Amino acid sequence: MRQVLLAGLPVIGLLAIASPGSAAAANDRYCLQGREWGYPGNCEFSTYSQCTASASGTDAYCGINPQYAYKGPRSGHTRTY
Repeated sequence: MRQVLLAGLPVIGLLAIASPGSAAAANDRYCLQGREWGYPGNCEFSTYSQCTASASGTDAYCGINPQYAYKGPRSGHTRTY
Protein backbone atom coordinates (compact mmCIF):
# COMPACT_ATOMS: atom_id res chain seq x y z
CA MET A 1 0.00 0.00 0.00
CA ARG A 2 2.79 2.39 0.92
CA GLN A 3 4.61 1.71 -2.35
CA VAL A 4 1.47 2.45 -4.35
CA LEU A 5 1.05 5.81 -2.62
CA LEU A 6 4.69 6.74 -3.13
CA ALA A 7 4.50 5.76 -6.80
CA GLY A 8 1.46 8.04 -7.30
CA LEU A 9 3.04 11.17 -5.80
CA PRO A 10 5.12 12.12 -8.88
CA VAL A 11 2.03 11.84 -11.09
CA ILE A 12 0.05 14.13 -8.80
CA GLY A 13 2.93 16.61 -8.78
CA LEU A 14 3.08 16.69 -12.57
CA LEU A 15 -0.66 17.25 -12.83
CA ALA A 16 -0.46 20.14 -10.39
CA ILE A 17 2.32 21.77 -12.38
CA ALA A 18 0.62 21.27 -15.76
CA SER A 19 -2.78 22.67 -14.77
CA PRO A 20 -1.95 26.41 -14.40
CA GLY A 21 -0.26 26.53 -17.80
CA SER A 22 -3.30 25.27 -19.64
CA ALA A 23 -5.54 27.80 -17.87
CA ALA A 24 -3.24 30.65 -18.89
CA ALA A 25 -3.19 29.43 -22.50
CA ALA A 26 -6.95 29.83 -22.75
CA ASN A 27 -6.53 33.59 -22.41
CA ASP A 28 -4.41 34.09 -25.53
CA ARG A 29 -5.76 36.31 -28.26
CA TYR A 30 -6.45 33.90 -31.16
CA CYS A 31 -8.28 30.58 -31.34
CA LEU A 32 -7.98 27.74 -33.83
CA GLN A 33 -11.57 26.97 -34.77
CA GLY A 34 -13.43 24.56 -36.99
CA ARG A 35 -15.33 21.29 -36.97
CA GLU A 36 -12.59 19.46 -35.08
CA TRP A 37 -12.04 22.23 -32.53
CA GLY A 38 -15.52 23.59 -31.93
CA TYR A 39 -16.10 26.99 -30.39
CA PRO A 40 -14.21 28.86 -29.06
CA GLY A 41 -11.61 26.27 -30.07
CA ASN A 42 -7.94 25.94 -29.22
CA CYS A 43 -7.11 29.38 -27.80
CA GLU A 44 -3.39 29.06 -27.17
CA PHE A 45 -2.09 31.42 -29.86
CA SER A 46 -0.82 34.90 -29.02
CA THR A 47 -0.34 35.96 -32.65
CA TYR A 48 -2.48 35.48 -35.73
CA SER A 49 0.48 34.07 -37.69
CA GLN A 50 1.01 31.33 -35.07
CA CYS A 51 -2.63 30.35 -35.39
CA THR A 52 -2.68 30.36 -39.21
CA ALA A 53 0.50 28.26 -39.29
CA SER A 54 -1.23 25.63 -37.17
CA ALA A 55 -4.39 25.82 -39.30
CA SER A 56 -2.43 25.40 -42.54
CA GLY A 57 -3.43 22.28 -44.44
CA THR A 58 -6.49 21.60 -42.29
CA ASP A 59 -10.16 22.59 -42.35
CA ALA A 60 -9.56 24.88 -39.37
CA TYR A 61 -9.46 28.68 -39.34
CA CYS A 62 -8.43 31.36 -36.83
CA GLY A 63 -10.66 33.70 -34.91
CA ILE A 64 -10.29 36.10 -32.04
CA ASN A 65 -10.74 34.62 -28.57
CA PRO A 66 -14.22 35.64 -27.33
CA GLN A 67 -12.87 36.11 -23.81
CA TYR A 68 -10.44 38.67 -25.22
CA ALA A 69 -12.92 40.30 -27.59
CA TYR A 70 -15.66 40.86 -25.02
CA LYS A 71 -13.62 41.86 -21.97
CA GLY A 72 -15.29 45.23 -21.87
CA PRO A 73 -14.56 48.73 -23.05
CA ARG A 74 -10.94 49.64 -23.59
CA SER A 75 -9.56 52.58 -21.67
CA GLY A 76 -9.76 55.82 -23.61
CA HIS A 77 -12.67 54.60 -25.72
CA THR A 78 -15.71 56.18 -24.17
CA ARG A 79 -18.89 57.28 -25.90
CA THR A 80 -20.07 60.81 -25.55
CA TYR A 81 -23.63 61.75 -26.40
